[in-house]
Amino acid sequence: MAAMSYLSVIERYHEYEHLVHELLESILIGVGDINLFEQPISAKVFEDMAISYPFVELIYLLDEQGTQVCPNISVVNQQVKLLACGHHADRSQRPYFTQLTALDKVHITRPYLSNSGGGLCLSASQMIKSTSGQVVIVVIDVNLTRLIEFMMGDSARRKMSPFFKSIYAVIVICLFVLVSVLMSTVIRDIYTLFSQITETPNPLQPFGIIIFLTLALAIFDLGKTILEEEVLMHKDIFRHSSTRRTITRFISTILIAISIEALLTMFKASLGEKQYIEPAILMMLAVVGLLVGLGVYVYLGAKAELLLTQAQAGKHTRIGQGKSE
Repeated sequence: MAAMSYLSVIERYHEYEHLVHELLESILIGVGDINLFEQPISAKVFEDMAISYPFVELIYLLDEQGTQVCPNISVVNQQVKLLACGHHADRSQRPYFTQLTALDKVHITRPYLSNSGGGLCLSASQMIKSTSGQVVIVVIDVNLTRLIEFMMGDSARRKMSPFFKSIYAVIVICLFVLVSVLMSTVIRDIYTLFSQITETPNPLQPFGIIIFLTLALAIFDLGKTILEEEVLMHKDIFRHSSTRRTITRFISTILIAISIEALLTMFKASLGEKQYIEPAILMMLAVVGLLVGLGVYVYLGAKAELLLTQAQAGKHTRIGQGKSE
């Protein structure tokens, strides 16, 4: 549940690009009135926009030569502030100015790294004309990561993310403590085994050590999986592949543990402990069943996600063709 990586943000942007553009166009329509930027600035309008669209970072005006003609209207934590920096800055080489083609035409840049925030952002611009004939360009800078979270309805979950991560971290620590206890038992048993080497050895004693060692390995791998999936890495809960990956890793850990246990039980049976033959066979069958079930789940899950992706791509293509017509 770490922050979205740049790769995830870009993938989501391309997946919902037309929806992102429609949303930014609607925002520009809302602020596309030069009177809103007259002194004193209509704070109420921008405050309402900051609450409704928390991904907006900056709003400013350019003249026909690309020079900024007003202070930056900054939105930080849904609070509107006027920043003196940027006023009279020459932005005539920026794509949101150079690629504007006509009056009332909206231009939205490709994602780029923001100079102010350092994260991925988009700039949307529109040329508007006042009643007096003055032509200005309204520019809006938005944080692309927060925009994607807003569109996916993920903002509330992101606020709870630190709490969830702390709970998972505590669980992982507890699992690692159990691993330490098991490993201490293994080390003690190995020491006991070698210290009694002159006596008649118990052929089953090494198997007990291997069982504890295998259990420690399984618990450690489970804790490592939780740490990676839920604490360190970004987990996109809207993608089936994310859940499928977690389940696959978890079941794989169980498969390894049961397979080793079945093998050890079979070895015990080969040493004369005939009562272990049936449990060993049943565990082997359980491993085969889990493996087959996991394979079917992965195959069907991947196929379903592929069909869903193709359907979404076809839908976006039809929407794009409808716009071009």
